[in-house]
Amino acid sequence: MSFLKPKPILNRNELKQIKQSRTKLEGKKIITDDVRKLKSLKVTPELAPDEQIKYYKEPIWIEYYIPKESRFALETKYLYILLINVIPRETDFILKEAIEKDTFIDLLKLIEEKKDYSKLIKTSYKYHLGMLETISYNITQFLENKDPEFLKSPIYLTEVIMMYEPTLATLEVLGDYALYNLQWLIRKMNTIQYSFSLEDRTIALLIKRRNQYFEEKKLPEDEEFELLSALFFEQAYPHRGADALSEQDFLIT
Repeated sequence: MSFLKPKPILNRNELKQIKQSRTKLEGKKIITDDVRKLKSLKVTPELAPDEQIKYYKEPIWIEYYIPKESRFALETKYLYILLINVIPRETDFILKEAIEKDTFIDLLKLIEEKKDYSKLIKTSYKYHLGMLETISYNITQFLENKDPEFLKSPIYLTEVIMMYEPTLATLEVLGDYALYNLQWLIRKMNTIQYSFSLEDRTIALLIKRRNQYFEEKKLPEDEEFELLSALFFEQAYPHRGADALSEQDFLIT
């Protein structure tokens, strides 16, 4: 697997200054540090088409003030988050098979085909069987018709199901199947170049997994990723650390 190795555009002190220099306009945080540094961020990283499939792409809106023109300018850059593969446990035979065959884990079909696990899965997802039916129907339709519209419901419903994980079935036999399914869906959407968006909490999870992986593997830091991910959290969670804000953090009119 190849990784993006961008030329550093900021040193640590400059990155810290940008993260800490912020203000507000109409309830939205705005980065107010050196405009040149913000404009120097690439719109998208330099990735080959086959590499882009391995990333989730999130638009980041950068708003900055141009004093000479007395106006705010808005630019869109893209945060590319590497999808870190799910590692199955020794006992996760269903997950291992799905990874090996690159197939979606359809719980409704598992209920029908794996009688040993049927009761456990039904009990664990008794309040979500309707969602499982919708996911199963749409995945089947996508595999038969290759129509990307059929992937929209499964990806959003999978996000919902992830909110209620882990279940007993997950802990005993399924492993981290929901995250695997989510990333399978993202890659399919990327392959057919179909635009979609994930929930902020899901994106935060993908960022956390990516950062943990880079830390564990002792991979070089990517200043552009760090800055764009910081901007993402500013936009997604504008009141994060609100207790630490001072008068200088706000635009006074």
